[in-house]
Amino acid sequence: MNMKKHNQDGAVNTLLLPLILAIVFFFGSLGFGYWAFSERQDYKDNSDQKVAVAVKAAKQAEAAKKDLQYAEAAKLPNKTYTGPEQYGSIVLLYPKTWSAYVDASGKGTAALDGYFNPDVVPATDDNANTFALRVKVINQSYSSVLSGFQSRKQTTITPYSLPKVPQVVGVKVVGQIDDKKQGTMVILPVRDKTLEISTEVANFQADYDNIILPNVTFAP
Repeated sequence: MNMKKHNQDGAVNTLLLPLILAIVFFFGSLGFGYWAFSERQDYKDNSDQKVAVAVKAAKQAEAAKKDLQYAEAAKLPNKTYTGPEQYGSIVLLYPKTWSAYVDASGKGTAALDGYFNPDVVPATDDNANTFALRVKVINQSYSSVLSGFQSRKQTTITPYSLPKVPQVVGVKVVGQIDDKKQGTMVILPVRDKTLEISTEVANFQADYDNIILPNVTFAP
């Protein structure tokens, strides 16, 4: 009688273990499936969000590119300024979207004093204003003007010639071009006077390098 009972308990235990394992496996599979689904859904949501962000960034970049292309195209054809013969008959091109104010009266230290800026020219008597382009013919010798810049520590001075007037060698000054202004200035001798061509605004450095300087001419 005891032997029979022992066999029944053993059979029950033998069946119970696989059942427990099956239940554990079932719930484990169920949990894994839920986790996998959650991860997939989260990845899908994040991917959609990342794609949307990437598309938005691409559209903004394309719009900025088109705006830049339009702004560059709007500068053409360039305007031409021609200075008086007695000051070297200076000729320069500048974007048609810029305005100019040039005093060629010969009064003061500057025989010619030109201000060029997009849209409108700010007040020229306010030293706090900066300009996309300044063109000056100074009633001083080249050597005396240059010596004033050589004493400044916050400047870099290198030899320079205009592409269209290669026979005249002057300098390019980068850094402190005025007591309170930073920028780039080309200084060249013009007969007994000195020509200064400068930009005081970093945003217009490309125009200065690619439009202004390559097209300046004068009679030495």
